[in-house]
Amino acid sequence: MGGLVPFTATDYPGKLAAVVFCQGCPWRCPYCHNPHLLPPRGENEASWWEIAGFLERRKGLLDAVVFSGGEPTLHPGLPDVVRDTKALGFAVGLHTAGIYPAKFERLLPWLDWVGFDVKGPFEAYEAVTRVSGSGARALASLRLLLASGTAHEVRTTVHPALLSETNLLKLAHRLARMGVRHYALQAFRAQGCADPALARAEAGFWPSPALLQTIGRLFDTFVVREA
Repeated sequence: MGGLVPFTATDYPGKLAAVVFCQGCPWRCPYCHNPHLLPPRGENEASWWEIAGFLERRKGLLDAVVFSGGEPTLHPGLPDVVRDTKALGFAVGLHTAGIYPAKFERLLPWLDWVGFDVKGPFEAYEAVTRVSGSGARALASLRLLLASGTAHEVRTTVHPALLSETNLLKLAHRLARMGVRHYALQAFRAQGCADPALARAEAGFWPSPALLQTIGRLFDTFVVREA
């Protein structure tokens, strides 16, 4: 495991949670703000047994545990860890980009909530992830999530060099047609960004109020998270 946030009120809607960060991710999104979690091994790893001991001591004080990353579904042991967490009495959330649809499908019955990262139009994913075929994988995973009925939030990070207002609106319409009901936009943060040009580009950019209002009407809940 790549690290632990022992307490958060923002990473699982309506619940007090701990966040367990999983090491490793095969995609190389240039705006990633956790670049230390991208390699398969990290400098400050903790064993699951250490984290499980912490969670045992927090029973009754925390409501949920969120597995984040990196990409948590990269790890073959994640289903066992999730089952252990539920056995302790916690709700389980997952932050994922849907990189591994088959693994995600097997995990879904054990999840109480999913924060699903959509990078942009699925046909243009490679511009963000730097990995061929990534859009098809993300789309397949999102369809699995929506078919499962699991509580969710879909979120998109906004940067003008990677996602224009026109494409953002098209993406929002597509997500709404697919059945997404809870959507969030997140402002790009330069922290951790490996691309200096991207970090400098239009730091104050944010979609227009008119566009945000239009997108908001497409979903049951719509959240904007500015830097």
